[in-house]
Amino acid sequence: MLWKFRRQKVAMASLVVVLLLYLVAILAEFLAPYDVDMTRPQYTYAPPQGISLFVTTPDGGWRFLPHASGYKIVVDQEAMRRTFVVDPEQIIPIGLFVTGQSYKLWGLFESNLHFIGPTNPADTVYLLGSDRIGRDVFSRLIYGTRISMSIGLAGVVISLALGVFLGGISGYYGGAVDTAIQRLVEVVSAMPTIPLWMGLAAAIPLTWPPGLVYFTVTAIVSLLGWTSLAREVRGRFFALREEDFVTAARLDGSSEMRLIFRHMLPSITSHLLAMVTLAVPAMIIAETSLSFLGIGLKPPVVSWGVLLQDAQNLRAIANAPWLPARASRRAP
Repeated sequence: MLWKFRRQKVAMASLVVVLLLYLVAILAEFLAPYDVDMTRPQYTYAPPQGISLFVTTPDGGWRFLPHASGYKIVVDQEAMRRTFVVDPEQIIPIGLFVTGQSYKLWGLFESNLHFIGPTNPADTVYLLGSDRIGRDVFSRLIYGTRISMSIGLAGVVISLALGVFLGGISGYYGGAVDTAIQRLVEVVSAMPTIPLWMGLAAAIPLTWPPGLVYFTVTAIVSLLGWTSLAREVRGRFFALREEDFVTAARLDGSSEMRLIFRHMLPSITSHLLAMVTLAVPAMIIAETSLSFLGIGLKPPVVSWGVLLQDAQNLRAIANAPWLPARASRRAP
């Protein structure tokens, strides 16, 4: 199975992308230039700053210096609001592996080293702009990767456990056990997904801490993800239980649990992997949808869905279109 997987170039490229996303989630504190909640009210709705690689020298030549141009605040007399104008005369050098705000990686290792950022910690660079209270959107997008990707992975693990366990028992024993489990599957499958998620998420008390809300939302998005997998496993077990190798193992004295988990389940591993890879993005979209509607994760928790809530703000769409745009490009 692994040999066949490695021959698929698209599958290998997709695996690299997924691993990079989870690497971003693991190293969020190191990759983000600023803390997720660091605010600078003077830079409210500041536009993204592009990165240039060369600067002009006094003698008219060019020098390699990655940098971003600073802002110049201009007051719009007609709209009576501040606007930011790029000031090419103000150069903010940018580097890799620079010092900045202190943080604790995974809550254990204290450091102030960041992968990218201004070489002078006193400078400010917003690579993807800022939000309504001057927080760096790029840093928040990186931190949001940790929540959204972990919910997708945890939700798939729960759905996989439920689907394999109930589907395996249903397909192996059949009869009344199969009938009862399949009626349960049909009841759960018949429920409309979004309204059911909304109802369950709305039942979460507002006084719960963010950590408990996170685990509750994870459980909610897993409740409907196991039914299709259970049916797939049931069908494969129906076909496998009459195979010669299963009969031989049964005659050899293998217990029922050993037959299921040692002989039958490994035979459908490739099928399970295919189902899991399709379920991960579905779980991520489920969390994003709930948070976007305001019934999933809420601030101060940062996820792709929470960031996407800015798309409901007319002022953000009109004056800071990069806020909903950056989040929506990654939410799917």
